[in-house]
Amino acid sequence: MPGLAASPKIFEYIKLPTSQFEVHYLDWFPPSPQMDLTDYARMMAEKVTHEDPVLVGVSFGGMLIQEMAQFLNPRKLIVISSIKCRKEMPRRLLLARYTSLHKLLPTGVITNLETLTRFAFGDAVRKRLKLYERYLGIRDKEYLNWALDAIVNWEREEPEAGLVHIHGDQDAVFPFAYLGPCLCVKGGTHTMIIHRYKWFNERLPAIILEEAGSI
Repeated sequence: MPGLAASPKIFEYIKLPTSQFEVHYLDWFPPSPQMDLTDYARMMAEKVTHEDPVLVGVSFGGMLIQEMAQFLNPRKLIVISSIKCRKEMPRRLLLARYTSLHKLLPTGVITNLETLTRFAFGDAVRKRLKLYERYLGIRDKEYLNWALDAIVNWEREEPEAGLVHIHGDQDAVFPFAYLGPCLCVKGGTHTMIIHRYKWFNERLPAIILEEAGSI
């Protein structure tokens, strides 16, 4: 499950041995009016047709698969660049929860990335916008408003038992300092599923199969 508004393209460099694993990708869909995260998770869980699956989620996708677990019987949950419960939220998200500041964000600009790219100042900004344009899967303003509200108001109090949390120590979205126990990727950022794909290709099979000595 990809992160907020992202498409499964974020996993394009992740290559698991086909002799051991069958990989299926999930896509975000626009939520119905008044749909909460639990209802959304129930509908997304219906797209998982295999028994005893391993669910992998990045960022907001990691939060979603934890909610999906109550409707499935997953063998394992793996969250990447995400959080395990509300206690791990950065302070700015907790502030947004009580002030609703997130509702002031101009989510409509996400539909105009091509225009923003043309008028971007500097190569670094232009490259970042191009990256967003490549990996965005859904640009619906209503979805983005819903997703931000779902993140800010996430109610999970305790981590799911047995969950595996992989996180970069340079993640600026969910800072490492706020997290409980997790598997640390040195130098990993919030987009490490793309930029540190070699780390995942080398270690994910062992993590999935619980070959702890090989991690």
